[in-house]
Amino acid sequence: MTTRLDLSGQGLTSLPGTSLPSSLEHLDLYDNRLTSVPDELWSLSGLRVLNLAANRLTAISPAIGGLRNLHTLDLGHNELPALPDELGELAGLTEYLYVSDNRLTAFPAALCSLGRLKYLGCTDNRIPTLPEDLSRLASLREFRLYGNGLTGLPESIGTLSALRELHLRKNLLTSLPSSIGELSELRQLDLRENKLTSLPSSIARLSKLDKLDLRWNKELREPSWLADFEARGCMVLR
Repeated sequence: MTTRLDLSGQGLTSLPGTSLPSSLEHLDLYDNRLTSVPDELWSLSGLRVLNLAANRLTAISPAIGGLRNLHTLDLGHNELPALPDELGELAGLTEYLYVSDNRLTAFPAALCSLGRLKYLGCTDNRIPTLPEDLSRLASLREFRLYGNGLTGLPESIGTLSALRELHLRKNLLTSLPSSIGELSELRQLDLRENKLTSLPSSIARLSKLDKLDLRWNKELREPSWLADFEARGCMVLR
């Protein structure tokens, strides 16, 4: 019984649906030239890992909502302008979702329904704002949002109580919400290449923070509590 199929880097321009065994649990189509995938793929209800990254996809079928056993999904490095709402129905998507380097112009609202997801990568798109509904991503441990042109963060960012890494490099942030100080599990905070002029004093409460990257914020006024961070072993990069 075939449970894993690795077709990565084969230069594929199409994929016959008949070539997909119904028993598949892991399908890797990374780094091909696919502009679409056959409808039969969405009927592989036993799939647990699906990698469609580095292709030329411009749309994902709403039928993806039927992959209820999927725990890892990679859609990065394609040409997707939007994602189907049915992604939010993937209750089993607990480990990893990567949608970086696409053409998203808004944060897909459906992603806020993935309350068990641990890793979310949305980098290198064109997402200027985030929804208040972020609070529903209660299990998120790593959130990558760099390279989007973000102009602000919602107060709800502070409700992500499991978050350990928050990556915000290369955006247009001029300030941060005070609620960021509620991220009690945060270890890494990357704020490089923004337009910050100050930091909320609440950040000083992040007792588990071990890396704070502030480089290339030319107008930033450094608060006095940065010295306390360094004294307790937190790496502060200026």
